[in-house]
Amino acid sequence: MKAPPGWLPAVCIGALLALFILVPLGTVLQESLIVRRALPAPAKRQLVLEAMATLEPARRDALLARWVEQLNDRERMEATAATLDFLGRSVAWDRRGPFDEQIAAAATAVAALDSADRRRFEAEFPTQVVVTHRRVPLAFAVRERLGPAAFDALRSGQEWGVGLGHYAGLFVEERFLRAARNSLLLSTAASLLTVCLAYALAFGVTRGAIRFPALTRCAVLIPMVSPPVIIAFAAVLLFGRRGLVTQGVLQNWLGLIDAERSNLYGVPGVLLAQVLSYLPHAVIVLENVLAQQDVHVEEAAASQGGTPWQVFRHVTLPLTWPGIVRAALVVFIQCMTDFGNPLIIGRDIPVLAGLIYDEILGFQNKPVAAALCAGLMLPTLAAYLLFETLGRRRRFASGAVSGQSELPVPRAARRLLEALAGVTVTLVVALYATVVLGSFVRVWGIDATLTLDHYLRVDPGLAQAHGLPAVLTSLRIALLAAPLGGVLSVAIAYLVERVRPPASRAIGFVALLPAILPGVILGIGYLIFFNSPFGLPRLALTGTAAVLVLNILFANLYVGVLAGRAALQRLDPAIDEAAEALGASLVQRFCLVILPLLRRVLVLSILYVFVHGLTTLSAVIFLVSPAYKLAAVGIFLSAEAAHYGLACATSTLVLILVLGVMVLAWWLERPQARGATAARAAVES
Repeated sequence: MKAPPGWLPAVCIGALLALFILVPLGTVLQESLIVRRALPAPAKRQLVLEAMATLEPARRDALLARWVEQLNDRERMEATAATLDFLGRSVAWDRRGPFDEQIAAAATAVAALDSADRRRFEAEFPTQVVVTHRRVPLAFAVRERLGPAAFDALRSGQEWGVGLGHYAGLFVEERFLRAARNSLLLSTAASLLTVCLAYALAFGVTRGAIRFPALTRCAVLIPMVSPPVIIAFAAVLLFGRRGLVTQGVLQNWLGLIDAERSNLYGVPGVLLAQVLSYLPHAVIVLENVLAQQDVHVEEAAASQGGTPWQVFRHVTLPLTWPGIVRAALVVFIQCMTDFGNPLIIGRDIPVLAGLIYDEILGFQNKPVAAALCAGLMLPTLAAYLLFETLGRRRRFASGAVSGQSELPVPRAARRLLEALAGVTVTLVVALYATVVLGSFVRVWGIDATLTLDHYLRVDPGLAQAHGLPAVLTSLRIALLAAPLGGVLSVAIAYLVERVRPPASRAIGFVALLPAILPGVILGIGYLIFFNSPFGLPRLALTGTAAVLVLNILFANLYVGVLAGRAALQRLDPAIDEAAEALGASLVQRFCLVILPLLRRVLVLSILYVFVHGLTTLSAVIFLVSPAYKLAAVGIFLSAEAAHYGLACATSTLVLILVLGVMVLAWWLERPQARGATAARAAVES
């Protein structure tokens, strides 16, 4: 039986997606079910006896004698209680009482033993000393003779199990409940504010109601190509306790406020940072919807006597409802998984993503962090289902796409839209100008001396990389991930849309999973799984450049896949069929026909992976190592430690690099675009 076409590429690509997307996600869920329970006293004693049996008798006796001799009064009392309990003699004193009383009571209980029980007590006492106080020294003394599981159990006195204990804690412990409330409230508020502002800006740009639409669009989109915490610490530099506006102008110059009390820290600061950080995502969605809307419907409503407000409320708004829902969903998920902005400008506002960061990097508690990741999936998936339901309930179809509407925007609405655009552009420009200025100031708010130290000096006392070294490391990682991600995303799109082997839909769905799930989950999955893949430490990738490249590559495939599938749907299949009829193999058709035709999609995919390789934070912060410190992580750690000059310098370098690459890509596309325009003009003439 002949194999279906494309089965080999499907197997290879499916295996890659399973290994680098599905398996890490499954590892997170598996880790969240692992619980550690204290071993019962008999099990601890048995472990100790088995470990002691591996020692030579002389060394074992010497260690026991030394450990018994080193006991202080409290440890001796606790070992005495454990020994009496093992012998079946009740502990008569109050174990919660003062230690002096317990120590005296323990000595009295031992003195009251008869000769037979006394001999049993003295024989068992050294073993119980090890069980209660010297398991760790014993574990390291016999480490080479024990397996990893036995060593860990002896050292910790705990056993591994499977259960829902970590999930139960999420609904009981106050710190988890408080973080969940904060995350939901902040994400909901930020989504509403962002979508309202984005809709106003997109409507003004597409309807010609805002002067300088290109400037507005560029200013709004800048946060999308910059590290995600720039807005937060730039807001601190302007509106914090030592902010240029709060302290410099409102306190020192005008004497209106006390900057120590009246500043942007807290909920207002988090909302400002999240709204401006995720505004580009909403604007792109809504501007695309408004630009493709059939304006003849609006004109028909106006010709029937509808006022501008009635046309907007009953025609424009319902037609764009699916885009509003999609934009709200994107912003909500981004805000739910954001831990950088709340940690920098929120300070005392715990959020779920911040707790994940603390559990991994602060407490090394991977099972709890994994349970938090799984818990973080619930509101994001619930929001996805809710918004999809809302979008389906109010979805309308119009005619063919037409040009810009001829209906005039009322003067009052025009002024309001221009005011919103002006305030937004001014605020974004001021924040990024502050970042550039802060990179040349010695100490912001204290010493305004101009300096280049933040670019040139590397302080060995700081744990994080910063400045040019971190940017160069990020550049190398991004340059490795970008071309691989671009080609692979187009290959997946071609496989799913044109070749359509068995399981092609599953392949397309898995490739889009990183777009639906929070990025922090994939980062935790890589951290856990690639620390010992399939239980083989020799294959570990943690601490290497490879794990960073793979995470950036597979976390950002979905954009190229979506763009490639959309382009292939518009491309005539006869071109591919003609190449196949002439004897071209599947690989030849892809390399010689599809890739040249989808050149723009390929460039877009490469550019997207490259930019996110330089600016992504939520996943890679768990994967960096002393040898590979990325710029976005250095910016976050510098800002969190209030080293704003370092954060500003690194941010400025990243912005220059990203914008330079984007301008280069645009410049390289210009001759090809001109050639295509000239060819079309020649054909038409």
